[in-house]
Amino acid sequence: MTVRRVVPNVRSEAVEESREFYGLLGFEEVMNHGWIVTLASPSQPAAQVSFMTDDRTAPVVPDMSVEVDDVDAAYAAVRAGGAEIVHPLQDEEWGVRRFFVRDPDGRVVNVLSHR
Repeated sequence: MTVRRVVPNVRSEAVEESREFYGLLGFEEVMNHGWIVTLASPSQPAAQVSFMTDDRTAPVVPDMSVEVDDVDAAYAAVRAGGAEIVHPLQDEEWGVRRFFVRDPDGRVVNVLSHR
């Protein structure tokens, strides 16, 4: 399994204002579903940050997202390791397969692969 990128997820009630502010630092919008906006550096596309009001299909806003090349293998590994699954493995309508897991410090990690 290979990690492709790691993105901090910031819970925000000021998503549009955050998009504008981080635009001043050179970030550009690469995804906007209304409830989540992801910004990236044009020169380093893997340098990203997301702002979320909530999560459309999960019970919590995750603290970070980790994109892997094989989400099913990641799911099997964390289950075998006894980690707490916060949101089950499922396919989402916006083209990702994902699950949420809680890390040892209590942070919620969204682990995903694009389909």
